[in-house]
Amino acid sequence: MRGKKIVQRAVLTVICLFVWLPFLMMAASSLMSEGELLERFGPILSNRTGSIKPALIPDYPTLRPYVELLLDSPGFFVMFWNSFLQTGAVLLGQVVIATAAAWAFGIYTFPGKRQLFFLYIILMVLPFQVMQAANYLVLDKLHLIDTHLAVILPGIFSAFPVFIMTQCFSSIPKSLLEAARLDGAGELRIFVLVGIPMGFPGIMAAGILGFLETYNAVEPAMAYLKTRTLWPLSLYLPNITADKVSVAWAASAVAMMPPVLLFLAGQTYLEQGIALSGVKE
Repeated sequence: MRGKKIVQRAVLTVICLFVWLPFLMMAASSLMSEGELLERFGPILSNRTGSIKPALIPDYPTLRPYVELLLDSPGFFVMFWNSFLQTGAVLLGQVVIATAAAWAFGIYTFPGKRQLFFLYIILMVLPFQVMQAANYLVLDKLHLIDTHLAVILPGIFSAFPVFIMTQCFSSIPKSLLEAARLDGAGELRIFVLVGIPMGFPGIMAAGILGFLETYNAVEPAMAYLKTRTLWPLSLYLPNITADKVSVAWAASAVAMMPPVLLFLAGQTYLEQGIALSGVKE
């Protein structure tokens, strides 16, 4: 049994290293100078002949790319703020809208419940490109194109967080809700004092996944935002010119920090929410 565990851990370690290898290479490349990057990635960056020479440790480490990014690139901070403004507004709206909708689907019985929830599932599996034209026409009629609301409003009414939270709320024991009603608690009080604490793992899981989806989204901003000063960070990176490739590596490393830190901080809630954990009867 001990030998089997050693083999399992060795296999999992190799898989983890394989997954983390691109991130380690990105971190190393962000510490390279322009000359070293051209030497190692010349066939990609400047159509040179030869082979690519990636490395996990730079030959001559330098913080110059980070200095140029953080001190000489004001556009980076503008788009960094735009990303957090749009993502934060979407998450706040989802907490208000999706939590209430998920509570209704998970707890109550009403005519057309199954059909309406099935419609939510259809909307969840549809890719963004299918709804892009319809969303654009609606936003254009509301004169919201080229504003932050053009990205925020469609994200608020996403069907995915409703699906995640519904599964978590539906696992709450009905006897617990009946006990609260017998004690004189109203429906709103039950939702606030029982539903939200019991469904907190699902709410956090939906929030973390919603952050990752909105923060990394490219298509909505590309379709609805025309002014460069409104762009989020996801549109900043592809528009860095080839002569600032070291800055691009540094910007990628900085942009990846918030999702990684959020995932590490909320990993437990994410696992519990996806597993639909909760008090069972």
